Amino acid sequence: MTRATRVLVLNSGSSSVKYQLLDMRDDSRLATGLVERIGERSGRLTHTPAGGERRTREERVPDHGAALGAAARELAADGFGLDSPELAGVGHRVVHGGRSFTEPVVVDDAVEAEIERLVPLAPLHNPANLAGIRTARRLNPDVPQVAVFDTAFHATMPEYAARYAIDARTAEEHRIRRYGFHGTSHAYVSRRTAALLGRDPADVNVIVLHLGNGASASAVAGGRCVDTSMGLTPLEGLVMGTRSGDIDPAVVFHLSRVAGMPVADIDALLNKRSGLAGLCGDNDMREVLRRVDEGDEEATLAFDVYIHRLRKYIGAYFAVLGRVDAIAFTAGVGENAAPVRAAAVAGLSGLGPQIDERLNSARTQGPRLISPQYARVAVAVVPTDEELEIATRTFALIGT
Repeated sequence: MTRATRVLVLNSGSSSVKYQLLDMRDDSRLATGLVERIGERSGRLTHTPAGGERRTREERVPDHGAALGAAARELAADGFGLDSPELAGVGHRVVHGGRSFTEPVVVDDAVEAEIERLVPLAPLHNPANLAGIRTARRLNPDVPQVAVFDTAFHATMPEYAARYAIDARTAEEHRIRRYGFHGTSHAYVSRRTAALLGRDPADVNVIVLHLGNGASASAVAGGRCVDTSMGLTPLEGLVMGTRSGDIDPAVVFHLSRVAGMPVADIDALLNKRSGLAGLCGDNDMREVLRRVDEGDEEATLAFDVYIHRLRKYIGAYFAVLGRVDAIAFTAGVGENAAPVRAAAVAGLSGLGPQIDERLNSARTQGPRLISPQYARVAVAVVPTDEELEIATRTFALIGT
């Protein structure tokens, strides 16, 4: 009997479903797709088979069931039906696993129920993730479903790094602690960085900087996360596209008392109207950098605030790790914005990291070092691949 080697990866958002079908024999993509505007008057499906032309279709997609049904039809049209004996399993991105899930897990009714119980910790994400899981289980009950959690990689943080200094009983009752996010990316990139250095991940200490519209940093010691910048929610930490990152919690009380702002408005302010967007009106780093080059003062200040916070975390994680072998930049900004990388490392040569200007500005694909050979701490650009990480963890767990 031929061994099933295909894994379908699903990332179900509130109004979209991203999917990729991978063959785990060589980690190749057989097909990718996106269903958008779920629940709106008109939806859109974009499907691209490997080596084939992209297909786009406009149609109403009332719910996640319809979205996955549409994706399943596109896959079947290319010979990749969900009923294929070559499909080993389906891997689902789930944002929040709380303390319940510190590793990927095969989904059953009890797992579903626990993910639902965790909804208050991720009210914008876990319900959509759960809808994707339930729909996929219904479409093919015989195919194993695996949940891979954004928070899981950070579960190795020691208690002193995970705990907030608030009343312990209150924290325990309401599950308030630092969980961290972007875990699949940090896991993948830290491991790929070790490979780039030609070393075993267990022997390498890495600071991973996942810089996209959402941004987070992690300190990874010997393949295990010991600290990360995001906390109970993805709001804590670095300056992001629209999120404030670290802020005095008393700002919330001040806005409530003095400005009379409702909690919901403050929530929206800190999550959707802060960060780069709040400082200069643009959350796209490309546009911010263009404006900086033109001498725009607001954009320059926004960039400086962004870099200052980033450098503070880099320095802090040198202290946390004690020894750093590499700094790895990843995600949209980290992989593509050379000025961000240069500014983040500038002035840190006393700690070991340095950047070669020519290597940093080169536009090349794949993981690469951008530090000179003599640098005591390597600096790398490592494209993230969260879908491959989810597929790899799914396939390893199923063990077919």
